[in-house]
Amino acid sequence: MAKISPKLSWCKVRLGKDLNWWVTETSDKVNWDIDGLSIIDPRQATHMLETLDGLRDYGLDDSIVEKAFIPFSIDSKNEKNEVKLVRSMDSVSDSDELQLFLLPDSLDDDSPYAEFLDHITKLQVKMLNKTFDFEKDVAIEDLEEEIRENYSNDYMEGKAIHAFHEVMDILEYVPDGYSLEDDEDRDEKEEEEDDYSEIEDLPEEDEEDLEEDETMHWDEDDDENDYDRNGYDDSDDLSDFDDDEKY
Repeated sequence: MAKISPKLSWCKVRLGKDLNWWVTETSDKVNWDIDGLSIIDPRQATHMLETLDGLRDYGLDDSIVEKAFIPFSIDSKNEKNEVKLVRSMDSVSDSDELQLFLLPDSLDDDSPYAEFLDHITKLQVKMLNKTFDFEKDVAIEDLEEEIRENYSNDYMEGKAIHAFHEVMDILEYVPDGYSLEDDEDRDEKEEEEDDYSEIEDLPEEDEEDLEEDETMHWDEDDDENDYDRNGYDDSDDLSDFDDDEKY
């Protein structure tokens, strides 16, 4: 429903202290709850899609990937560093070239995003069992149980799990004692994850009111190690947009 619904035409997002993007407002306030609603940024989308390519030999269904996410493109930002995104009709697979943000289509338990997570979980387990000579094959339940355990503290503390981490924890899962990449590959991946330089500059909502200062850095990473990885709740600091603003 959400994928084709005209009600979700825009959303506003903010970069959290965990350096992930979180939705602060949507055009469809009836169906979409913004509490803990995360969105995958262009850099993360590129890395996710590249990793998904490794599952093609095991039956990756592009249509399931396409339906799982709603693409948005950058429209503008304000002085509080909130960014307005507008709905894009481009393909999810073009997110690298077009600098698209990807919002998981996750309105209910049977959502396209839930189907996507189930799909890649099965393929990851299939890939692992064909790649490694395990004494006993990995089961889907093994992967799901370990991921649930990793998130257990966050769930108990009411912290939201960002969609990018949710997806990548599945795609990067291997049993203890095994690895899908060597040290060189791992170093290159960590360098890519810290690089925000490829995300295009944001257009300004009002050039006269938005003079750049130290609070408006796209790739701010000061004190990153002190920040919480998964959750972000800073609604009190968000700016109030003009009620007369036309979307």
